[in-house]
Amino acid sequence: MLFSRVLKASVRSGIRLQSSSTAAASAASHSSQSPSFGYSFELTEQQKEFQQLARKFSREEIVPAAPAFDKSGEYPLSIIKKAWELGLMNGHIPQDYGGMGLTIFDNCLITEELAYGCTGVQTAIEANSLGQMPVILAGSDEQKRKYLGRMTEEPLMCAYCVTEPGAGSDVAGIKTRAVKMGDEYVVNGQKMWITNGGKANWYFLLARTNPDPKCPAGKAFTGFIVDADTPGVQPGRKELNMGQRCSDTRGVTFEDVRIPKENVLIAEGAGFKIAMGAFDNTRPPVAAGATGLAQRALDEATNYALERKTFGKVIAEHQAISFLLAEMAMKVELARMAYQRSAWEVDQGRRNTFYASIAKAFAGDIANQVASDAVQVFGGNGFNSDYPVEKLMRDAKIYQIYEGTAQIQRLIIAREHLQRFKK
Repeated sequence: MLFSRVLKASVRSGIRLQSSSTAAASAASHSSQSPSFGYSFELTEQQKEFQQLARKFSREEIVPAAPAFDKSGEYPLSIIKKAWELGLMNGHIPQDYGGMGLTIFDNCLITEELAYGCTGVQTAIEANSLGQMPVILAGSDEQKRKYLGRMTEEPLMCAYCVTEPGAGSDVAGIKTRAVKMGDEYVVNGQKMWITNGGKANWYFLLARTNPDPKCPAGKAFTGFIVDADTPGVQPGRKELNMGQRCSDTRGVTFEDVRIPKENVLIAEGAGFKIAMGAFDNTRPPVAAGATGLAQRALDEATNYALERKTFGKVIAEHQAISFLLAEMAMKVELARMAYQRSAWEVDQGRRNTFYASIAKAFAGDIANQVASDAVQVFGGNGFNSDYPVEKLMRDAKIYQIYEGTAQIQRLIIAREHLQRFKK
């Protein structure tokens, strides 16, 4: 425990130094108008340290425990607490509110390594990012201190409450209503497929405040922060999903839930833009998670191919298998470059919607392809739960569904692409 606290303190101290030095270097660069050196594929020393810390934690803590959590469906609270102690959670929370103020790029490096161990564990951790992002982007100073600050004081979880039984990709179809009564809003409705739904300390909630069906989505919805212990908040049963089984996924019902006006983000009617804006920051880490799963599948398949023998030689020496591994390696490398580009773009302060959707769609697709190919390399063994690739194949599917389906990503990419030409 003492080692963990010391290591965590050291890591956080290092980040502060890095952030300060980065800011100072940026200011000096702008003042002197020195030329840019352009792209660099080299990580900083601090980034390498984060990557190595997350990698070590994933291999030593997550990988051995993952099969048992997958079988039992138990929430991996013990692992989450250790990740929190090491500073591997909530890295995006600004330093002003007790966090480390990491960039999206830095967080993606950590996310990929955690996902390598188990994407169920990684999703439980990453759901905090999605739940917190609307508050980071749109919260007042008071809201940030109250709700982000507590996340750095103890290992608490939060959740993003937007999806409903009848409104997934069609966010504008949300039926949950919030009616203003004096200094409060009274909320009634049901949310579904909420990650950390039964473990959250608080929720970001999107609800309709304008009852006019003709009101545009950009003005019809409001974003709220809701404490999980508010009367009327009722988490449903834990859903038994195909993959990522240790992640907590539930429906959440809101019945006459009273929310003080102080918990409105920005203003009434601003919720839709806040909710959608969060995705530019959270889709790169989702793509990083998918890449981590794909890397794990590639590693497992490669190791197996170098051990398994047929026709007098290891199967990696058969061209059919070696070409399959080559295709898998190509996909993993390109997915990594895609999420890193999308993360880099938003860290530069630029709108990264185009790149974020490309990264999310591509990484989600290749995670499924590479996991399926890994099962093929394992042959009959790959179809058996005693081997790791069966779980990877089940876990991969959700990457084509949550945080915007593969089809929705293509709609966004097409829209962004065509707008460039129309200009």
